Amino acid sequence: MRVLVVGAGAIGGYFGGRMLQAGRDITFLVRPRRAAELASAGLVIKSPNGDVTLKNPPTVQADAIKNKFDVVLLSCKAYDLTDAIKSFAPAVGPQTSIIPLLNGMLHLDVLDREFGRERVLGGLCAIAATLRASVRAGRGEFEEALSWLKRLMSIFHANCGATPASSVCCSPAQPA
Repeated sequence: MRVLVVGAGAIGGYFGGRMLQAGRDITFLVRPRRAAELASAGLVIKSPNGDVTLKNPPTVQADAIKNKFDVVLLSCKAYDLTDAIKSFAPAVGPQTSIIPLLNGMLHLDVLDREFGRERVLGGLCAIAATLRASVRAGRGEFEEALSWLKRLMSIFHANCGATPASSVCCSPAQPA
């Protein structure tokens, strides 16, 4: 199965990198600058689940896409969706599935209109990931994120009276 990962930032870099590490047929659709960074430094993942450096991961730029892919894993920012669609559209064939990992839900309607509802799958990921200037993607900053979250919660509590939930439900059928 050929997978095109749109973006090699924190989310695309982590999930695409892990699939590449497992021996899957992964190609990252990236801009020229990111392609150069990946070619020189590799894709570096720092994670409690294990660190890895993937030397010179396969990349393609939008104007060089020649073949269709089985899956497009879409990991761009929501504000970049229109440009991302233009860039990966040549990779979408009649059997291609598109899995978006974007915040919110509005992108689903846009993708459905562009490619057909039958090709667009719902996507969700739960990960704290950061892209550092040193071309790293991963979950290694958990303690830093937790500290930040605690500070943020105290601000909301002090200014709005908000308190954090004691648990988070995975579905409406699962009570807290």
